[in-house]
Amino acid sequence: MRAEIVTIGDEILIGQIVDTNSAFLASELHKTGISVFQISSVQDERTHILSALKEAESRADLVIITGGLGPTRDDITKKVLCEYFEDQLIENQEVLRHIEHLFSTYISTPISDLNRQQALLPSKAVVLTNKYGTAPGMWMEGSKAVFVSLPGVPFEMKHLFLDQLKPRILSTFKRPVLLHRTLITYGLGESAIAERIVEWEDALPPHVKLAYLPNLGRVRLRLSIKGTDLGNLEKEMGDLTESLKSRISDILFGEEDGEALEETLLKSFEQRGMTLATAESFTGGRIASQLTSVPGSSSYFKGSIVSYATDVKSGVLHVPEDLIRAHSVVSEQVACAMAAQVRSLLQADIGIATTGNAGPDKGDSDSPVGRVFIGISSPETTYAMEFTMGNHRERIVQKSVHKAMELLQREILKF
Repeated sequence: MRAEIVTIGDEILIGQIVDTNSAFLASELHKTGISVFQISSVQDERTHILSALKEAESRADLVIITGGLGPTRDDITKKVLCEYFEDQLIENQEVLRHIEHLFSTYISTPISDLNRQQALLPSKAVVLTNKYGTAPGMWMEGSKAVFVSLPGVPFEMKHLFLDQLKPRILSTFKRPVLLHRTLITYGLGESAIAERIVEWEDALPPHVKLAYLPNLGRVRLRLSIKGTDLGNLEKEMGDLTESLKSRISDILFGEEDGEALEETLLKSFEQRGMTLATAESFTGGRIASQLTSVPGSSSYFKGSIVSYATDVKSGVLHVPEDLIRAHSVVSEQVACAMAAQVRSLLQADIGIATTGNAGPDKGDSDSPVGRVFIGISSPETTYAMEFTMGNHRERIVQKSVHKAMELLQREILKF
């Protein structure tokens, strides 16, 4: 079964906003066994939208449209759908009551006629109630495909999809079984991994696919199997996964179960009742930011000292000045001292520190751009590791954050 996603809005095409809706929808549809054949972005323009709908219906069984359902003149999705389906807009009393309820309960500005007009819907549409906004979703059945129109506001769209659209899709369409398993690797690039497993990959049957998903210091390997017999597919997936693991055991970090590494770290620290503190120089607090993006991180994360300047390393972290003079701020010795000091100052079980040169200049060190040291201090040991992260400032920072998270997970698993 195939689906297409059509996003409507000039703001996407001029780069004013990022289309996160399509990524969410594609991911969720894939989980149900529906393959997304194409994703298109079109202007708020009648002929462009009509053309996109006609082309999508010729290729897909399900067409999901996002955007263009607002109260302003440039929101023309409903009118174009009426033209496409030879339909007309009628006022839906249930939707109107919902809009009036939202305004009377949650919105301070008075309701306007433009807001009330959002209750005008194609007569052939099945309403998908938007609990969190004034633009409802719509389900319309064409001659070759089902069309679904969803609001463009991401959090409204997500709730509407999960609460109403996904159950309807599951009950309406017959779908194949689709299984995924994703392995996370660190320390080797995608081309090097591909060379290592080339014979194994060449032997994969046609219904099994392997995808390489590189991202600044790590590569995820996603195995996908599609078929009709769940039991056989699960056994085949298990056998293939174990076979692949045996070939990459030295770089294998773990298996992705849908959670981010910061979520894994939260669980790992909580299970052991241990705490963490960070001292960051060139990463500027990015590690702390990523760790605390997960609700509940206060259960293990004590805090962070962003010692960007050299005098903060010595004055706040109490890294000895003679150590800095002897080895420079970008050194194994200073990284170790930073990790040990932040662990002591914030009374944490583990401290992690970053110091390096992200460029474009050398700053207070003679170290070349891209040289990075990550230090870790625990109850058992203090050490630092050196890395070369390239020559692009943002990539150096991001790769270092990923590497620090990886080292943290490896360290906490020792306890």
